Amino acid sequence: MEYTQLGRTGLKVSRIVLGTMNFGPQTEEADSHSIMDAALDAGINFFDTANVYGWGENKGRTEEIIGSWFAKGGGRREKTVLATKVYANMAAEGEPWPNTDKLSAVNIRRAVDASLKRLGTDHIDLYQFHHVDRSTPWDEIWQAIDVLVQQGKIIYAGSSNHAGWHIAQANEVAARRGSYGLVSEQCLYNLAERRAEMEVIPAAQGYGVGIIPWSPLHGGLLGGALRKEREGGGSRSTSGRSADALKNPAVRDQVQRYEDALAKHDVDPGEAALAWLLTRPGVTGPIVGPRTAEQLASAVRAAELTLSEELLAELDEIFPGPGPSPEAFAW
Repeated sequence: MEYTQLGRTGLKVSRIVLGTMNFGPQTEEADSHSIMDAALDAGINFFDTANVYGWGENKGRTEEIIGSWFAKGGGRREKTVLATKVYANMAAEGEPWPNTDKLSAVNIRRAVDASLKRLGTDHIDLYQFHHVDRSTPWDEIWQAIDVLVQQGKIIYAGSSNHAGWHIAQANEVAARRGSYGLVSEQCLYNLAERRAEMEVIPAAQGYGVGIIPWSPLHGGLLGGALRKEREGGGSRSTSGRSADALKNPAVRDQVQRYEDALAKHDVDPGEAALAWLLTRPGVTGPIVGPRTAEQLASAVRAAELTLSEELLAELDEIFPGPGPSPEAFAW
């Protein structure tokens, strides 16, 4: 496993990030523990979660599963760079209440203590804002974060689903306050969805913010979706926006060209999509969300895969990026 530094920090993290969103909803606790053990064995030290994972009535369940894994000892917590998120409404289902979501100083304080309790640890290495809070000023957010850093409850702060100008605004306010600011941005980025290249990634690079792409297979679209469809696994191969996308003949043609190109080079589609992200400027490492040990093994193989210049050019032709702004939209 290769390692890189997270943004402008000195923190070394694996180039594959273990996403845990499936732990609880789709993967039982024992299997989740086995996957996390296998990840460490493969050299993956960067684990990502969120306070809301588990969803519905089980919000927080994923953090609890990670906490019970840490409790097994054996250096599990010490070897793990732990990232979680705050923003989602954590009020009990059907019992809405003010100040149980977003990024007010009150909710940040309460949310971090709740996450620490579920995770069974005394600190979070990377605390991420899961979404933009348009109603809370950055001065308040950084005041809350600075207190948590001073208390030793978190070490770094990152963002998720923020626009380029949000990253700039956040770090300019942080600089004015003498705060360290954002060190990472977790965004939707993959071969089929490259709009982050217009402004988010350039802003992140300008401020020393590491990019952590989520949905690297675009909901299964880039994981051999058409092949699996032919083999009878179509209902499990794609989800959400990607399943809808395949109803579009133009998208199906694009994905077929993608799968044909990879078949010609004898490369697995899902592994190619991950390996492509590892070639992109500013990318720390993509988040993979394995439900099984084999899916994790596939991600590890992707980290060792080198795509030829010929194949990279073909992929760029099939899934062209938008280009940088303002050229992408100004003329």
